[in-house]
Formats: sequence, C-alpha cells, structure tokens
Amino acid sequence: MSSPELTLPTLVIGAGAWGTAVAVQFAGRAQTGCVSLWARDPEQLELLKKHQENQRYLPGVRLPEPLVLRKDFAGACANWREQARAHRQSDAVQSLHGLIILATPMAGLEAAAAGLMQQLGPPEPGEAIAWLAKGLALQQQKEQSEPTVALKWPHEIVQHHCQGWPNASLSGPSFALEVARGLPVALSVASEDLRLARAIAQSCHGGGLRLYPTDDLIGVELGGAMKNVLAIAAGVCDGLALGANARAALLTRGLAEMSRLGLAIGARPQTFMGLACLGDLLLTATGDLSRNRRVGLALARGESITQIVQQLGHVAEGVGSAPALLALAARSGVEVPITAGVCKLIAGHWTAQQAIAALLDRNMRDEFEG
Repeated sequence: MSSPELTLPTLVIGAGAWGTAVAVQFAGRAQTGCVSLWARDPEQLELLKKHQENQRYLPGVRLPEPLVLRKDFAGACANWREQARAHRQSDAVQSLHGLIILATPMAGLEAAAAGLMQQLGPPEPGEAIAWLAKGLALQQQKEQSEPTVALKWPHEIVQHHCQGWPNASLSGPSFALEVARGLPVALSVASEDLRLARAIAQSCHGGGLRLYPTDDLIGVELGGAMKNVLAIAAGVCDGLALGANARAALLTRGLAEMSRLGLAIGARPQTFMGLACLGDLLLTATGDLSRNRRVGLALARGESITQIVQQLGHVAEGVGSAPALLALAARSGVEVPITAGVCKLIAGHWTAQQAIAALLDRNMRDEFEG
C-alpha cells in the first residue's frame, strides 16, 4: 500500500535531532517546497546544505530533496503563510491548511513562540501550531518581597505568546533516529480542541507515521515530562546492576506515581495506558538511544550532573523537569518518591546507592494506596 502524499504546508522551527527527523519524515512524502526546516544557527544551516545531512544530530540520515532549508526566519514564516493561503484556495474542504511545528527543547520554546507571533501575528483560517517539547518549566519569580515558583507546561507557554492560534502537542515513544529512517512510529496528537487533533492526524499520517488524536492535553504533557525523570531512575537501576526484576518494579511504581499526580491535576485515567505515558516511558527507560537513561547510568557511576550534561552534547529534559514535577506534586498533595529521589541525586544530596536504599526502606502500604 502506497503512503499518502503530504500536501499540508509545514514549517519546522528548530534543526536539532527531533526537528530534523520530523522534517525528514514529512518531506520524504511531500512535493518540493511543501516542507521547510529553519535552523537558528547559520553555520549549522550551511553544514546541512553542504552535506545534505545533519551530521551533528542525525549522522547518516540523508535529507530528502523536497526539503527546503531556510536561514531567514522572517522569510520562512512569510513563505509558509503564502503556501497556507494557496492551500486554502485549492482545497476549501479541508479544515487545516498550514502547520508550524516548534521543534525546540523546553528552554527554547518561549523564544520560538514569541518570535513566531512577532512575524505572523494572529492566525489565518486553517493555520495551527504544534510543539514537540516535553517537560515542565520551573521559573523563580519575585513578587514584592516573597519569591515564588512558577510552573509552566508547554501549552501554557505557546498559548501565552501565540494567543488565538489553534495548538496541539505531538508526543509519544519516538527516537529521532528511527523516525528519520522511516521506521514505524505512533504518536499522540493532543489538543484541547479534538477537531484540530483529528485534522492534524488526518493530514500528517503516512510513511510509517501513525497519529492518534486526544483532547487530554494535560495528561499527554505530564506523561512527556515525567517519563524522562523515570528514565533517569531506570538508568540508575541498570547502572547499579540491580537486575530486570528491580527495573520492572521501578517502572511499574513509576507509572503509578505518574497516574496519581495526573489524576490530581485533572488528567484522564486511560491516558496513562496510552502512547504518551506508558508507551514513552517504556521506550525512554529501556532504549539505548535515550539521553535521560544515559544520565541515570552516569549518575550510577558517581559522575556529577555537571559532567554528565557537558559530555552528553544533547538536552536531557528530565534534569530540568524533575524539580518542577516535585514542586507540582507538593502543590497537589501527591507523594512522588521516585521523582524526589531523582531530584536529590541530581542536586548531589544523595548517591545512587542512597537513593535506592531510600526507596526500599519506605514504610509498607497497600499496592494501590500510593
């Protein structure tokens, strides 16, 4: 069965591993010019053009000829809007006519969303934004004399800066390298507007990519953030050679921890059995390509988090999300012992052995008590 052609004008903002992978996946089944990739670093863009591959993040993956590489942000946005208008005129039946994908880590999401709004202003009919970032931002704020902590989900950042834009999250078990190679992958498309989620799924599926729409946005985003923290814990478990039994127990209790916190903030129970929660947790906690798992393995060897992050060369979102999720749990009155242990490990307050001992020494309770 042939893969459906992608005709939706798509602009991917951010040429890291995941952004490049999505651009390659989409452009591999699109007409020339339909899919564009913008890179923040002009030198990186020149290297992409020269080698026709992202040697830093996805070595060995050829960029397809239909993919357009853009270095001028304003020009990329203007060109995309022209294409979206033409798509709307040629196919008035479809509800979606242009998609912008913010392919930045959490740290870059705010700047990307603000820049997009500055260039394009309010959306025109059929235009939408999706993001790939997974995490929860923790920001220190000063209000009068008392410092406060602000917690922001990706959708809150995007909706604040891109007011009025239809928006959605793309999340689920997905290593960038496998996506770029065209291997099968299934993702959740989460939006508060289920019609938009369905429209994105219908327009973008194909080429081994299968999309499942949902309107449980908060549940999907919690899964995307927390699975990274639990993957660090799983890396510690494996790094200490505690065995397959211990890893299975850790992941099961981790999923229970995720579910307790999710239900407390309004997520739906079934979401935690889905792609963005259970699926992404299994991949990130056990796959050798997982950056967060590698962080845990290094922590088990006694390396400091500063050393680990410097050597990694990529962003491991679990490092920043762990303290934010712990703060969220405290506000929600939910106990999250695995997340708390990862926080103490990252902060250097505990060794890996102390973190495991603390989990094993917790008071006995019924399995589904907490």
